[in-house]
This record gives sequence, C-alpha cells and structure tokens, in this order.
Amino acid sequence: MEMSKTVHEHRRRAVPHLFLPLESILDAQAKRSYMPGSVLTGLTQQLRQSVSLSPEQAAVAVAALTDERGSVEVKAEFLTALALKGETVEEIASFATQLRNRSIQPELGPELRQGEILDVCGTGGDGLNTFNISTTVALVVASAGIPVAKHGNRAITSQSGSADVLESLGVPIDLSPEQAAQSLRDYHFAFFYAPRYHPCFRHIAPARKLCAERGQRTIFNFLGPLLNPARPTAQLVGVPSPRLCEPIGRVLQALGVQRGMVVCGQADSGWLDELSVVGKNMIAEFCQERAFSVGLSSLDELPLQPATLLDLAGGDRKSNAQGVLRLLDSQERGPKRDAVLLNAAAALLVAGRAGSFQEGWALAGELIDSGKASAKLEQLTRTHPH
Repeated sequence: MEMSKTVHEHRRRAVPHLFLPLESILDAQAKRSYMPGSVLTGLTQQLRQSVSLSPEQAAVAVAALTDERGSVEVKAEFLTALALKGETVEEIASFATQLRNRSIQPELGPELRQGEILDVCGTGGDGLNTFNISTTVALVVASAGIPVAKHGNRAITSQSGSADVLESLGVPIDLSPEQAAQSLRDYHFAFFYAPRYHPCFRHIAPARKLCAERGQRTIFNFLGPLLNPARPTAQLVGVPSPRLCEPIGRVLQALGVQRGMVVCGQADSGWLDELSVVGKNMIAEFCQERAFSVGLSSLDELPLQPATLLDLAGGDRKSNAQGVLRLLDSQERGPKRDAVLLNAAAALLVAGRAGSFQEGWALAGELIDSGKASAKLEQLTRTHPH
C-alpha cells in the first residue's frame, strides 16, 4: 500500500489547477475516432517508461476508465502501470478532480457552504481490523454542532465498513442527495453512500477487482476520502502508510480543502489508517493561515492508557455497533475510548473547534460523558428527513 518515491520527488512542485474535460482536449476528428482501449494502451506504454501523466492526459484516462466500452484487461493494465510507476501528487489530484466532476453533487445551500463542513474518513487497507473508529468520531463531533458529511461505503478490507455499522445502528445510509443535504442542515450529520454518488465507478469496478485478484493495489485504494460529493472544507484523513501522509495532504490542499490533517498511526508491527493510541503517529497538516507541516509525534501530553492493537480489535457489523453504543453511553472507558477521544480531538482541531489536542480531547470526553453524543445517535435513528 506504499507509494513509490516518485510522489516525493514531485511533491514540492505546484499542483496545476487546470483540469480539462475530455471534450476540450480532443478535436472533432479525434472525438469521432476515440476508443478508450487505444487511449489507455498508449498511456500505459508511457507509464511503463516512467513518464508521468499530464493533467490533460489524466482527464483522458479517467474518461476511458469510466467508459463502459473499455476492456477490463486494458483498464487493469493501465492501473497497474500507474501504480508501479508511482502516482505523483499531480496525478492523484487530477484523477480526484475528474472523478469528483463526474459525481452526483448535492445542493447544500449557502448557509452550509458559508460554514465549516467536516469529513472524518480513512482510506482503509491497513488490514488490522480495528473497530469503526472514524465513524464513532463522526458522531461525537456532530454532537458538537459541527456539520459532518461522512463519505463511505460497505466493508472492503475489513468485516465492517462505515455503511455497515451505521446501518446496524439504525442510521439511514442511502439517503437521496436532497435528504442528505437536509440531514446535514437539521442534524449536523449525513452519510453520503459512495455508490449512490459515483455511478461511473461501476465501469471501473471490474478492473479494480482484477487488480486485487493479482495482488496489485491501484490509485483507487486511496482516492476514496478525496471524492466526498459534499466537498468538505475540513478533513481528517487516515492512510495506511506513513509515506502517504504528506502527498495526500498536498492533494487535499490542491483540491481546495481549507484545513486538513492526514494521519497514520503506529500499531505494533503495522500502521493504522487512524491516529494510534498504541505507538507514534505521522501527521501532515495544513490550514490557510499556516504553512504545511509534517512530522512524527508521540502525543505524550495526552493521558493515554497503555494499550495494544488487540485492545482496538473490531468484529462484525453487529458487534461493532454494540461497541459504538457502549462508547457513546460512557460504558467503555478503556483504550477504545482513548482511540475515539484522540481522533475526535484531531477532528475538532481540524474543524476549528479546538485549539490543541489537549483541548479537543477534553471536549470530546465532555460530549460523550454529558450524553450529547448518545443523544445525537438517537436523534439520527428516530428521524428520517423527507
């Protein structure tokens, strides 16, 4: 799941903001003769020569990948070549922009757009099967009155994804864009179920599956948090390798996110796509008023209990849902609570509601112990926007 050094060789360069639609790149004759397979084959050969894609070429590639006429094998070969070369910041930003432009975008209205909209999301792929930390954090932060647009899907690399656990808790996950926007306005929380908002992905899924069967990761392994259709202004993103923190942070910055934090936590012999209470944490962060920074932190100032990865283990969707209820009801006081408080502290910091990790930790604990977090979940389960 690690990116090659190519991304680091390019990370200091400015990310171009010119992302062109296919129609403006191809002339009339090219449009008539355009075939997605031939386009991808040519770009695959370029990538095999370690030549990166321009933003215009990335736009053509996305058009070909999302074209139903394209060969699964040809698409898989392209995605493999891109991964083996090593995706640059510019390529990831270009792919994310082109795919976001193809997504169904909810009308959130000026009132929401004028304020902060937060997403808390991990890429998945760490293979460590922890409980649903970011989903629990999203509910805690929403109880502080911060609009949380949670973008997610069902489990792919774990037993229980964000959609699975929320559904088990009784929170509606398959809202229409209009219902999701209303839920975000009225209840400060909405789940944006990825398949509903990214219909073009059905033409990419077979190629991704083929790559996975071959043991090959693709650019789509870390695009998920970058494609939130609500276009959040603040994001806390977890990635499964410390090498991804800085490049993904720079992509978020290039996409117009105002405040961002990308984290990866040490966990025994592996790395979590969350902040870890088990070991040190790699953190890349930025905001409009402050320069981009990246570094390894032990977060020693926080009252973390001794913990191991086993203390954070999750199960299936039902057992994870029960765990969320115990956490929000203040029944769970061990390392799982610490993991929620730590990641909620980061989310509150990114959302501008806390000035430090210590302040965010204290506020998160207060939101849980006062019953506000539990009440937020109850509100979401008993109401359904129409």
